[in-house]
Amino acid sequence: MPAYVRPMRRKVMAEILDALPADDPEAVASRRDLRRINALMGNFRWMRRAMRALPGDRRGGLVEIGAGDGGFLEMVRGDFETVTGVDLAPRPATLDERIGWRQGDVSEGLGGGDVLAANLFLHHFEDGRLRELGAAAREFRAVCFSEPWRSRLALAEGYAMCPFVTRVTRHDMLVSIRAGFVRGELPDLLGLGAGWEVREEVSLLGAYRLLAWRAR
Repeated sequence: MPAYVRPMRRKVMAEILDALPADDPEAVASRRDLRRINALMGNFRWMRRAMRALPGDRRGGLVEIGAGDGGFLEMVRGDFETVTGVDLAPRPATLDERIGWRQGDVSEGLGGGDVLAANLFLHHFEDGRLRELGAAAREFRAVCFSEPWRSRLALAEGYAMCPFVTRVTRHDMLVSIRAGFVRGELPDLLGLGAGWEVREEVSLLGAYRLLAWRAR
């Protein structure tokens, strides 16, 4: 087996950015890094294409957990009747007023709907917490997630990027990769078993991607 695909044990550790005030200069700089990394990985573009390809009419409502600055919701607002962000952070000041926002725990009061989405967010949670979140996710008709691919290749790519990002991002990027996912892992943790169609893929730029929908 090539070294770059040998299994790595999943390890969830605290990320520096999560502990910084939103207006801290290091936090602002790290979020800028993350926007660039996200664009390089093509996560938003993949998620939008994947959701548009879902079978049937699933354009009623989108909920994004860990919505951050609302950038993805802004991109897809016209694709759904309603779009809502859920995050521990308050509503971004510049967010389009037509986008809903709920500040609070991501697993409380989601209520189900058409599509549940998350980008570079689920890797923050231990396995037990993901199983709890799965109960809420299964109330939706489809889920679409893009997360770090836990692999030696992705880790090598992360180290290669270290000279070009800030201190906080250097730390958090490598922590995120080690807490990421491999094929088969996240569907099992979320309980997407019988009755769900599951599609998984990984990209050479370090993304693990999951699209799943109710088969009936």
